[in-house]
Amino acid sequence: MSSMGEPTGKYSITMPRDIAEAAKARSGPSGLSAYVAAAVARQIERDNLNEIIQVAEAEHGPVTDEEIQALRDQLHQARRQQTGGSSAA
Repeated sequence: MSSMGEPTGKYSITMPRDIAEAAKARSGPSGLSAYVAAAVARQIERDNLNEIIQVAEAEHGPVTDEEIQALRDQLHQARRQQTGGSSAA
């Protein structure tokens, strides 16, 4: 995505006041603009991932719950092996 050193533009947006106030309260020293830019960047990443998933599912079919669970189990096992522990993550 974008980095802090890249050129910026000034835009006017409209959003519900309660959302704007909550974002402003959470933005901290980086400011509301940086907070909103980070949120939009995350949404773009999600949109891109959803597009990739749609293409993959169109080509290979949807992933089943069983396949997801099997991959989670493999991930947890790999994490246990890495840390040398035996507790579930």
